[in-house]
Amino acid sequence: MALASDLNSRSQTGPSAFFTTLVAELRARIARRRVYRNTLSELTSLSDRELSDLGLNRSVIRRIAWQAAYEG
Repeated sequence: MALASDLNSRSQTGPSAFFTTLVAELRARIARRRVYRNTLSELTSLSDRELSDLGLNRSVIRRIAWQAAYEG
């Protein structure tokens, strides 16, 4: 019984739950955007030869960065 009351006292309702969820979602979005930007930056800094060694072309860099951040 103590465990159940302890869990209930920690659960949030109302405006505090909304803001907690909002902050968590914003942090997740910022983290995904950071992954996208870093991946894009690293791939665009490679030479055409290095990209070719990886089996990539410059035309697919944005798609790969998007997949790394939002689909992976």
